[in-house]
Amino acid sequence: MAGIVGWGCHMPRHRVKVEEIAKVWGADAQAYKKGLNVQEKSVPAPDTDTITLSVTAARRAVARAGVDPAAIGACYVGSESHPYAVKPSGTTVAEVLGATPECRCADFEFACKAGTEAMTVALRLVDAGEVTYALGIGADTSQGAPGDALEYTASAGAAAFLMGADNLVAECEHTYSYMTDTADFWRREYQYYPQHAGRFTGEPAYFKHVLGCAKGILDKAGLKPEDFAYCVFHQPNGKFPATVAKKLGFKKEQWEQGLLCPLLGNTYSGSSPMGLTAILDVVKPGDRILHVSYGSGAGSDGFVFRCTDRIAEVQKLAPQTRELLEGERFYLQYGEYAKFRGKIIMNVKGA
Repeated sequence: MAGIVGWGCHMPRHRVKVEEIAKVWGADAQAYKKGLNVQEKSVPAPDTDTITLSVTAARRAVARAGVDPAAIGACYVGSESHPYAVKPSGTTVAEVLGATPECRCADFEFACKAGTEAMTVALRLVDAGEVTYALGIGADTSQGAPGDALEYTASAGAAAFLMGADNLVAECEHTYSYMTDTADFWRREYQYYPQHAGRFTGEPAYFKHVLGCAKGILDKAGLKPEDFAYCVFHQPNGKFPATVAKKLGFKKEQWEQGLLCPLLGNTYSGSSPMGLTAILDVVKPGDRILHVSYGSGAGSDGFVFRCTDRIAEVQKLAPQTRELLEGERFYLQYGEYAKFRGKIIMNVKGA
């Protein structure tokens, strides 16, 4: 049975508070904080992108796994914000790790579930015996248009999972996918910021697919909420995943460990995978985890993981997600944030 042999995450220490964004646009900060259940978001520095975030997260996954990077036979990066339109992010990540040249590589896109697509393919390559180890990464430096609701949540981070068949920390017992053509969020070629369909991002988009996928994988596995120690769902804000968990019958203590959105914002492709890293940091042997992603367009991937005895041995071998989330932070004013994110575009025409 294939599963996770190592995991790691990374997030920027720079943050911007909801109040700072709202102040510039004359918005009600408290309304956004209450409506989105978000207090602040991470902001990548000018020298940080999807590749640099992925490299750090992947190094931590390899450190926990304790394997030779040369044995990694595949490297897949899922993201909405690959630095290059033509040049894969995964080649640089694999090169830095030392996994090249005998390594399969591709970049994935499926809005916010690009990361779980990468995880799924990595799992299946190992399961089929094609490679010994495969890396699946979800990473983003998300963008939201100035003044748009997305600006309060679009953040940055990366989560990496090294898949294998031996020395597992978590067996993957079941996978499941649920997908329809529902356009709630999109960005055309050459557009800088994504657009969204407002309230339709909740229903029939997010809730239909996340609930549909969660119910589908629970039925497939023959399991109920009480069979799980933890669950984690895609986090476009802090309220949607909590609502899903309650509708499915999960208790607060089962989902709050993986809810990072109030302090991190929405890392898009790394959202639910980053929540999974926070859960793996604290689980006990034998614990089951339900993981369901969501990507606009629209679809969800579901996983059931069961933790092994080895997990307790590796949890402290790399920085833990909650430590990174709640540790030292550097707060930016809006002007600094706009500079970091390239929101100030100079277009000076000659005489």
